[in-house]
Amino acid sequence: MNQDQQARQDEELSAQNRARILGARYQDARMIIDLPLVKDVLTLQEMYKSSVVPIRQTKGHLEFAITIATPQQVITQLRDRFSDYNVTFMLISNTGFKDFMLRFDPLPEVHYDDIQISTEGASDTLAQVSKTLETVSSDDILDYLITQADELNASDIHLETEEDYVRMRFRVDGALHNIAKLSKAKYKQLQSSIAIKANISTTAPDAQTGHMVHKLVDENGKATKTINMRIETAPTLHGQDAVIRLFNVDRNLINLERLGLNDRQLKNIKDLIAHPHGMVLVVGPTGSGKTTTMYSILDELNDTTRKIITLEDPVEYGFEGMSQIPVDTRKGKSFDKVFRAVLRQDPDVLMVGEIRDVDTAKTALQAALTGHLVLSTFHAADAASALSRMLDSIGDNPLFSSAIRLVISQRLVRRLDDTLKQEYQPDEEMKQQIAKVIQSLPDSVERPNLENLKLYQPGKSNQNPFGYTGRVILMEQLEVTPAIQRILRRGSSDSSTEILEKAAADQGMVSMLQSGVLMALRGETTIEEVYRSVG
Repeated sequence: MNQDQQARQDEELSAQNRARILGARYQDARMIIDLPLVKDVLTLQEMYKSSVVPIRQTKGHLEFAITIATPQQVITQLRDRFSDYNVTFMLISNTGFKDFMLRFDPLPEVHYDDIQISTEGASDTLAQVSKTLETVSSDDILDYLITQADELNASDIHLETEEDYVRMRFRVDGALHNIAKLSKAKYKQLQSSIAIKANISTTAPDAQTGHMVHKLVDENGKATKTINMRIETAPTLHGQDAVIRLFNVDRNLINLERLGLNDRQLKNIKDLIAHPHGMVLVVGPTGSGKTTTMYSILDELNDTTRKIITLEDPVEYGFEGMSQIPVDTRKGKSFDKVFRAVLRQDPDVLMVGEIRDVDTAKTALQAALTGHLVLSTFHAADAASALSRMLDSIGDNPLFSSAIRLVISQRLVRRLDDTLKQEYQPDEEMKQQIAKVIQSLPDSVERPNLENLKLYQPGKSNQNPFGYTGRVILMEQLEVTPAIQRILRRGSSDSSTEILEKAAADQGMVSMLQSGVLMALRGETTIEEVYRSVG
């Protein structure tokens, strides 16, 4: 029973006790809410004023529902007014009365315009969206924003307080777009809704983290999608800023075959996760698609022969066939303590949402060496620096080189709309820059012909003013070969990022920059997107 259900149950018990004291007959309105409405007996004004509704009318009998707020004189007046009937009364709760009144006097259906993303300088669009948001009711504004963000495939909603207003931006395909300017009064309503659902405070002097879940429903009221969200707030000069991160994972995209990986990358992952033990790390900054990659690997492993347990903060998407454990680190829980406990459940595969501390790292390494396949994420700039940072944090640990099998580093770049993209000839400086990257590719990778080199830029249309559609992964995969293991065994002082990076390249690793340049040459993204993401 959730909090809302428990509160309703408590209210019904209170109404039942009050009825017993008053010598009245109690009725749980939930049991009779679907009865046909008895109309033309009382006016809406009378029902609202006296907290009374007609419930049943038969030949010679008329029954009303009252609340503890119904005056005694109203009961007497109703008996006198309908003296031709045997008039009886039942006591219902205040919420039950409100539910009946919503049937007698339903709220008018309100339609709000969809949010449109404005192009740079499109003040008319910004003003129109701002005007629309000011008309959305306080009860609807949070649901409306989440629904609109989901329809636009936004990953984040940014609410940023200025002196006289609050700026709202959506992050779509990795780029922030101005959406609207909210008045401070409307933002207070939105803040209150967020605080209630995410269990945070609107006046906290420190940064806060909260979680909430939103169900999208169709026109018939049927739930169509569940969105998990993480809320981060921080006090600023002009008020409390907030970022709502939407984990709107599309189940159809959680599949290794649909990540847009090339044949070599796909085969490498499948070969390495086929081993029954070892560790696979996925690294990158927030918003780089780590979760989707991790879930896709889990999807590949998820069959009836394996026991899979995940530890997540929060659980971003529910899977059948896995035991998913939420670890609320805000309440003092740690991944390490829960990790040790679930190891006793004999899992084949363990996924830890993120390695954040030394204890979790050491427990994960130990598990990877004792018959478990361990998957986790880690914050690092690239694959080589992830290994170097991990060594620095755990110290010279002989387990490390034997446990780690694969490090995946990735970024997300915007994908060009194939129907709009335009080819062009880059200048001489860019040609030389691209040639330098291509020449550094491993011998095992086919080099594209750089004669008549062409790149691509986004086109525009009314339907797609930015020229991009979705995002695609830039990925590098550092496989821990015997040569890499030998370097790691030297210890952190002799295993710098540069040494590891060179060794991995000698072993055939294609870097994110190299992958990105190849994608730009194929017209999948722009060269500017590549350098913006990986420098």
